[in-house]
Amino acid sequence: MTDVSTVRVAPAVLPKPNDPCWCGSGTKYKKCHRGADAVEARKRGPEAPSRGIRPGVISPMRTVPAHIPRPDYAVSGRPGRFFPPSEVKSPDVIARMRRACKAAAEVMNATAAHVRPGITTDELDAIAHEEYIRRGGYPSPLNYHGFPKSLCTSINEVICHGIPDSRPLEEGDIINLDITIYLDGVHGDCSATYFVGKVDPDSERLVQVTRECLMLGIEAVKPGRPINDIGRAIEAHATKNRMGVVRAYCGHGIGERFHSSLQIPHHFDPEAKTIMEPGMTFTIEPMITLGHWHHRTWDDGWTAVTADGSRTAQFEHTILVTDQGVEILTVA
Repeated sequence: MTDVSTVRVAPAVLPKPNDPCWCGSGTKYKKCHRGADAVEARKRGPEAPSRGIRPGVISPMRTVPAHIPRPDYAVSGRPGRFFPPSEVKSPDVIARMRRACKAAAEVMNATAAHVRPGITTDELDAIAHEEYIRRGGYPSPLNYHGFPKSLCTSINEVICHGIPDSRPLEEGDIINLDITIYLDGVHGDCSATYFVGKVDPDSERLVQVTRECLMLGIEAVKPGRPINDIGRAIEAHATKNRMGVVRAYCGHGIGERFHSSLQIPHHFDPEAKTIMEPGMTFTIEPMITLGHWHHRTWDDGWTAVTADGSRTAQFEHTILVTDQGVEILTVA
């Protein structure tokens, strides 16, 4: 699951020329982002409505057995505000994260095995929920800021945070499953996009390029280098393939907290200057589109879709910065 607490993006309604720019620079809009926004609007063309994904019926929250340890927000829905002073994890936390991340990858594989035309996303949620519990873990998304389900299921033009419901998957859909488990006091987070039956060539290419973007972002992880090397690598590959990189959502620090203050943009952000250090753990989870990167959010407050209705895919791993480079933790 992504975090957006510090990312600034152009709003749906832009300022007037002499108003302060939306980016927070304090400069008048006409002297700051107006020119760039006009160029982006010309590239995007007329906005299209969502291409058919509509919300279904959401079943009640699933229960978790009392013996399963749970995070601080499990009952209230409100995570605590404490953040550790350093993003560098201790050997003990790293060892626990290896176990949690392996379990997350196992839940992903077990759930994805059931992706097929006709199954509902609510049924996939039930499968994932049982797989978390089977491993002694708590579904991290469940009641996180009130999220009602145990995983996110994002279909076609849904960028992220799709809520499992009664809609059955259809032949030709693509679906992202976003799995996070709370186990041994830490969170492990991963996601992947799957084909539902046979899909069109553009969707096949989108998923392939998105997977490549993730791996190129991971390859850019090196101690002593700035975080924005990751977004630089991802954006370059997406641009080369004439695809967009969603900017409203990003990767995040993770460990004993589901989301720490560390942000991992997937486009090149010159302000993302944090230096990577051995012992850091964070997610890289690029969301790549066949169209523009602008987004809209449904009235449910969670479901983010592409503004132009184009399809989008996502892949995600939790990684550890090492002395030599990087270790992918979310592998079964």
